[in-house]
Amino acid sequence: NRNSYETIINQQKVYHSTLLKSGKDTYIALANGDVCYLHLITDAFSHKIVGWKLADTLKASATMVALQMAIDQAVQMKGSTSLKGLIHHSDRGVQYCCDAYIDMLKSHDITISMTEDYKPTDNAIAERSNGIIKTECIYPQKILLSFEEELAIVEKYIRFYNDRRPHMSIGYQTPSVVHIEQDLCKKMWKDKVYKEKTCVTPPKSIFLQKDINDPCNGICQHT
Repeated sequence: NRNSYETIINQQKVYHSTLLKSGKDTYIALANGDVCYLHLITDAFSHKIVGWKLADTLKASATMVALQMAIDQAVQMKGSTSLKGLIHHSDRGVQYCCDAYIDMLKSHDITISMTEDYKPTDNAIAERSNGIIKTECIYPQKILLSFEEELAIVEKYIRFYNDRRPHMSIGYQTPSVVHIEQDLCKKMWKDKVYKEKTCVTPPKSIFLQKDINDPCNGICQHT
């Protein structure tokens, strides 16, 4: 069965690592025409990748491995299996909407939020971490790899991303350092403001009375 929830993150101020986690899946091409999928859970406060799973499937069972990894860290930080106050935000992919995934979130009192349209900014943190991994880890590869080779590279890069790569948006600190901090991290970016699209009415054609019977003449355009 498929569930859906409204987005509630637009009004949320992320001030702690146990407030908001974002889910995202992406595919990676492999040798011999195969593909694999990287399932990610990213912490919105620190930008740390707190859960991940590289799998040969998009099924919820693989996504739930990444979620369990993130939940285990949150439980350890909070000292309780109840994670009330934490929000899980994702798109409306079937793996995030299925009963098993939703039940896993609810069993830890996690509030559920989902995007309501297709703007990448609605899940910006997850999209950003996903983009960084692709740009810095996946795209530079000159040849397609086997699943085992890709797994080793992704695992090594995620450790680098969390523990050694400074991020401008968190004050040039690493996600692992910021993740354990309790104070508000200074915001280093500006919110993107999207202008509303306006419908442009096409110009009307007017037939001049004098040439109305001539299909090639007598037409002028309003400007």
